[in-house]
Amino acid sequence: MLNNLESLSHPPSKQQFLTTFRLVSRISFWVQLSLGAVSGIALLFAWFSRNVTIQTNNTGIGFGVFLGTVGILLLCFRVYWALRYRRLAKLLQTPNSQIHLKKEDVIKALRLGLIVSLIGLLISFVASEATVAVILGKTLAQPQGVAVYRPENLIRSLDIFVMLANVNMIGAHFFGAVTSLGLLYWVED
Repeated sequence: MLNNLESLSHPPSKQQFLTTFRLVSRISFWVQLSLGAVSGIALLFAWFSRNVTIQTNNTGIGFGVFLGTVGILLLCFRVYWALRYRRLAKLLQTPNSQIHLKKEDVIKALRLGLIVSLIGLLISFVASEATVAVILGKTLAQPQGVAVYRPENLIRSLDIFVMLANVNMIGAHFFGAVTSLGLLYWVED
């Protein structure tokens, strides 16, 4: 195990980096795509349930849905960027040296992916906090053991869908950030 740790501390050979780059970008793409799909479906349910159910004056959930939508858009870009990582790795493995990218270009691509993931992580975190605060407020507003007659105090499926979408986006953006950060750390050594 110590040998494995020592090999990670040394700069990788070009072939080691390319093999790892392709594998990690493939895994990152599928993880982000699947978590993004779950988030997108949950947000669609939330949007449609907002239009169908009784409207309450709850701006917290609306804010969570809005930020969730922004997080999904950032995640769509991030999934595209993970796909681009795969293309970069293939491009770097071609035998034609005229179309090879410079190390600085790969670093720029990894940094951009990291920045987008960190912004998405922040937005998804704020959206989750807003949604959890609304759900907690609704829970605390309900007296124990008494029937609830005020619709704004009911915890609806919309609230849970928004929270599910935002938590999954946190996971997706976190995974994208870790991928970019790990590859960036490894290539910059």
